[in-house]
Amino acid sequence: MAGYLIRRIIQALMTLIGISLITFLILFMLPADPARQVAGRTASAEQVEQVRQQMGLDLPLWQQYGRYLGKLATGDLGRSYEQRTQVSELIAARLPATLWLMLAAIACELIIGLSVGAIAAFRRNTQADRLVMFGAFAFVSTPQFLLGYTLLYVFAFWLGWFPIGGYGSFSHVVLPALTLGLLGGGWYARMMRSSVIEVLRQDFVRTARAKGLSRARIIFVHIVPNAILPIIAMIGIDIGIFMSGIVVVESVFGWPGIGQLTWQAIQKVDFPIIMGVTLVSACAIVLGNLLADLAAPLIDPRIRLK
Repeated sequence: MAGYLIRRIIQALMTLIGISLITFLILFMLPADPARQVAGRTASAEQVEQVRQQMGLDLPLWQQYGRYLGKLATGDLGRSYEQRTQVSELIAARLPATLWLMLAAIACELIIGLSVGAIAAFRRNTQADRLVMFGAFAFVSTPQFLLGYTLLYVFAFWLGWFPIGGYGSFSHVVLPALTLGLLGGGWYARMMRSSVIEVLRQDFVRTARAKGLSRARIIFVHIVPNAILPIIAMIGIDIGIFMSGIVVVESVFGWPGIGQLTWQAIQKVDFPIIMGVTLVSACAIVLGNLLADLAAPLIDPRIRLK
C-alpha cells in the first residue's frame, strides 16, 4: 500500500506539472497584455513597461515559468490582475459553496441514478426498462440552462417552494443540486443498469439463488457490491468536475462557487485566477481518482493495490 501511494503521489506531481506547463503556454499565446491590465488603461507606455519589469514579464518564457513553479511550491498561486487579491484567497472564499454544491449534487446523482438503473436492470426488456432508459437519455441530452430555468420556474416562481437563487441555507442548494442530479443521474442509471445485468449473469449469483438465499440478500450482499465498482470510478471523476465549478448551473442559480470565479476571470483574461483554478481542478481530479482506487478494495476484497 505504501509503495502504491508513493507511486500515485509521484504520478500526481508529474501530472500537475504537465498541466501547469500546458496551461501556462496556452495563456502566454493569448493576445492579451497582463502588464497593461495591471497598469490600467490610462497608463503611459513607460508605466506599462515598468510594470512589465516588476512582474518579470520581460524575462524569457522558461524563466517566467520557473518563477511561477517556485512560487507554486510555496503555495503561492499568484495575485489577481483584476481584483488585486491573492488567488488562493479568492478560491478559498468560493470553496465552501463549491464543496456544498458538489456533495449535494453527487448525492442526488447517486440516489436517482442507482435506484432507477437497478430497477431497469432487474426489469430489463420491459416497459419500465425502456421508460427508464428513455428518461436517462433525455436528461443526459438536456442543456443545463434549460433544465435549471425549468426547475426555477416551476418550483421557485410558480409554486414558491424554494428561493429563486442565492446561497446560504439548505433550501438554496436543492434546485441546483437537483439540476445536476437529474443530468448526471442519467449517466449513472445507464452505467448501473449495464453493470447489474453483467453481474446477474455470473455463476455466483446463480449459486446464491440455488442455495435458497432471500432476494434481498442476493441483491444487497452479492449483486450491488459487485455492480457498484464502475460507479466508484465515476464518482472520482465527478469530484474533479464539480470542484472546477459548474459555470452554467452556478450562473442560472446565482451560486457563488468557483465556476463563477472562473467565468469572470476568463472574461477579464485574468491569467493568475485561470491558472489557479485549473491547478485546483486538476488536484481535485487526481484526489478523486485516488480515493476511488482506495475505496475499491473496501468494496471488493479481491482487488489488490500494487
